[in-house]
Amino acid sequence: MATTEEVKEYYNKFKEHQKQLGINIRHRTIFKNLKKLGLKTDSNVLEIGCGIGTVSNLILKYITNGTFVGLDISPESISMAKTFNAFHKEAEFLVDDMSNFTHKTKFDFVVFPDVLEHIPVEQHNNIFATISKLTTDNAVVLINIPEPNYLNWMRVHQPEKLQIIDQSLSMQDLLNNAYPHGFKLFSMNPYKLHYTAPDYLCVVLKKNMDVKEIAVKPYLKRAVESIKSKI
Repeated sequence: MATTEEVKEYYNKFKEHQKQLGINIRHRTIFKNLKKLGLKTDSNVLEIGCGIGTVSNLILKYITNGTFVGLDISPESISMAKTFNAFHKEAEFLVDDMSNFTHKTKFDFVVFPDVLEHIPVEQHNNIFATISKLTTDNAVVLINIPEPNYLNWMRVHQPEKLQIIDQSLSMQDLLNNAYPHGFKLFSMNPYKLHYTAPDYLCVVLKKNMDVKEIAVKPYLKRAVESIKSKI
């Protein structure tokens, strides 16, 4: 397993690849999923593994009245993220590996934009313990990762495209590390961007899964759904 310094140096160099790609469909998909989950203009957002600030850019243009903090292990990536997002004077971009991160803000949303697979699994429990302390009671965590079966295929057929650490994350491990800290599974949706098979997976965790109100669907709607189910 690569050392922290090796990972840091890798992403210091990887920033040029991110700059060349720019904001693409993956970043826009993550942002759209955040909005579907209730992101508001005054939401407080923590982005872990922000890189050069591409997803950050989309978020910052939307949360005009919110608080934003972006973290990354790479000092050079953070420097580029600050420049790229200089239009938002209140945004914070910090060099941090989440081992003992603290902040005065209680965040409504936490975003892992294709980063958790690059952090050794044995560190995930501590990460979820940390973000549990940093988030509100109704916090939402969006985890975008490569779909594990796709990543396994890449490991065999296109290993040169993998990053320095690129794990096929087990959902069992993910949930075992998240649940003890109050995060429960809300949804898990595989989707296709670049390949004919699902290449990405959007996992959403929530702290508060309480149902406030349940009502019976209108009779006509239930009748139509019943008829459609027979087709």
